[in-house]
Amino acid sequence: MRYIGPHAASGVSGHSGLSSGDLMIERSGDLKNRVALADMLALAAAGLLLLIFFVQHGMGQHFYAAVGTTIAFAVVGRLARGVDTSGALAGAAVAFILASRDLKLFWVLLAVFLVTLAATRLGRARKEGLRVAEAEIGRSASQVMSNLSIAAAVLVPTALPFAALLSLAALAEVAADTTSSELGTAYPGRTVLVTTWKSVPPGIDGGISVVGTISGAVAASIIAACAAILGLTSISGAVVIACAGALGMMADSVLGAAFERRGYLNNNTVNLLSTAAAVGIAWMVRSS
Repeated sequence: MRYIGPHAASGVSGHSGLSSGDLMIERSGDLKNRVALADMLALAAAGLLLLIFFVQHGMGQHFYAAVGTTIAFAVVGRLARGVDTSGALAGAAVAFILASRDLKLFWVLLAVFLVTLAATRLGRARKEGLRVAEAEIGRSASQVMSNLSIAAAVLVPTALPFAALLSLAALAEVAADTTSSELGTAYPGRTVLVTTWKSVPPGIDGGISVVGTISGAVAASIIAACAAILGLTSISGAVVIACAGALGMMADSVLGAAFERRGYLNNNTVNLLSTAAAVGIAWMVRSS
């Protein structure tokens, strides 16, 4: 989210007849409307995903357990301020699909939530100073779906090979990307643009640092290890998940540098594409 300060507004105030303060209020209102629309569309997408899932799978064997864990997940996420109300609803839809296919997948999703929540909370004062801190009310529906919809979508088809592994790769990428971004800006260190290796300020789209990259890879490995411990995959599968997550994280940085910085893509679209990249990488490795 770009910060709109008084200098940005004053450049056009002479033509509009509005003061800088009026322009800031007007632009803030436009931004809120766009965010609200994005959240509505994200919730509609979550509902459609649930509908297709029910058509494909029916209620399933774990229906009541899935409903219970879904409600608990949404409530805890909202109380912990990891998500806002719209984000809790979108997260509930994703959690239900994962829990319905396999309750163990839900526990991995919970691990992702805890890892990313901890990373978001660390170094908040520094991130606020850099104007890159997440909103205190938590992530919205559009943010949640851009990160988690791919992990749920690959579980919807009935005949997709190794769907659980693909979903886990997407979850590993989410953990890696969020952790690298949060810890990379929380702790001082040289940040470079991934496409040019020139120094840039922390928090810049496409910027990477040693701390951020290593912490992201560790986060992906934690998610892969959780999957292996729960019996969702083998050791070799866990390696694929961790590597796909880490490479998806790097794809996010490349997309951020090449497209997001220039305004061609927004952050949500980049997040969606990077989780898709992680799934694609896991697919290619597993199919070879």
